[in-house]
Amino acid sequence: MRTLRFNMSGTDVMEVQATLQKLGYYGGEPDGIFGPQTLRSVRAFQADFGLVPDGVIGPRTWQALQRFLLGYDTYTIKRGDTLYGISRVYGTTPALILAANPGIMADSLRIGQMITVPYGFPVVDTNIDYTYDIMERDIDGLKARYPFLEVGSAGQSSLGRSLYYIRLGNGPNRVFYNGAHHSLEWITVPVLMKFIEDFSSAYAQGMMIGGYNPSEIWEASSIYIVPMVNPDGVDLVLNGLSPDNPNYSLLIRWNNGSSDFSRTWQANNNGVDLNHNYNAGWEESRQAAAAAGITGPGPTRYSGPYPESEPEVQSIVSFTRGHDFGLVLAYHSQGEVIYWNFQNLAPPEALTIGRALANVSGYALSEAVGIASYAGYKDWFTQEFRRPGYTVEVGIGTNPLPISQFDSVYSDNLPLLLLASIIRA
Repeated sequence: MRTLRFNMSGTDVMEVQATLQKLGYYGGEPDGIFGPQTLRSVRAFQADFGLVPDGVIGPRTWQALQRFLLGYDTYTIKRGDTLYGISRVYGTTPALILAANPGIMADSLRIGQMITVPYGFPVVDTNIDYTYDIMERDIDGLKARYPFLEVGSAGQSSLGRSLYYIRLGNGPNRVFYNGAHHSLEWITVPVLMKFIEDFSSAYAQGMMIGGYNPSEIWEASSIYIVPMVNPDGVDLVLNGLSPDNPNYSLLIRWNNGSSDFSRTWQANNNGVDLNHNYNAGWEESRQAAAAAGITGPGPTRYSGPYPESEPEVQSIVSFTRGHDFGLVLAYHSQGEVIYWNFQNLAPPEALTIGRALANVSGYALSEAVGIASYAGYKDWFTQEFRRPGYTVEVGIGTNPLPISQFDSVYSDNLPLLLLASIIRA
């Protein structure tokens, strides 16, 4: 992690602001700018934690922040401790402590025993620019708080970043949700990550979520989620082009001579639009792009040199083939619409299910037309398996959608995510 100082800016500054906000040190909205208010907040935090209050976030301050970034602490049991007493200190619940420590008994704690204690605030921040590094840390935090989660890799990106998957449930009905095929559409990542956290918290505490019993869903279904299919592209959008990127000069050329990727770039690090690289109408996609003047790598719509040329797409295809999914959701932005069907290959129940998903979300149900109607993940899944597949376009506006839309987007999609895990036509 880089050392942060006054007048610096970036997604790491925004993450620190969000963490200090949860701890009560920072009163503003995270903006990624290390200004006077952030400086005061950092100094107050340092003073309270026995650090030199110089306002510089170096190794020691990062170390002090780490447990709060991850959302849990490691605690050593002392004489007289109870789970209730520990939970009050940390602002959490005994149920969440028990969930984080499989095998411990509330009435037989051992002095000297080390346990994981979740903090009372959530791991996933929904008011910041959500980068791959933040997602990776959040996955570590969620896995520690909820060891029952299955976490693994569905493959790798062009630059070798892991395409993490998280599994909720162990039932026979398998569904698959993914987000951020397009890098400007990174808001879909915290939507899926927040769903993972909220579902896990409700399951661990025996609580309802969105009117559903998560324990019943857990036994009936297995929900597999790849929150970020295109981590390299998201990094370009949110953190900018790194000088050590192997495609540094090429990316600037592909981006029409600009080193600013924050408002234009939907593709991966090879300039390929991943949601036009699947082998379902790929040739039609290539021809439509060529008719629009797109014949090579660039910010969007380039279908690649051949179908499934990109490691991200190869990974998602292999992962899908290996898990026998009955239904898939591919999350995009924007438009508040759910696209279904591909060349009339969807089964009859896909329309019925699509209408139900549209009803609970308030989104329109439609069929894609034109250049957007070829070579996407939903298209490939429908063609390959003849099972229900949907592209969900969240929010309204111009990509990238501001994180200020998160609450309304999540409110619309929580019932959709829950229903899709168990629905039968």
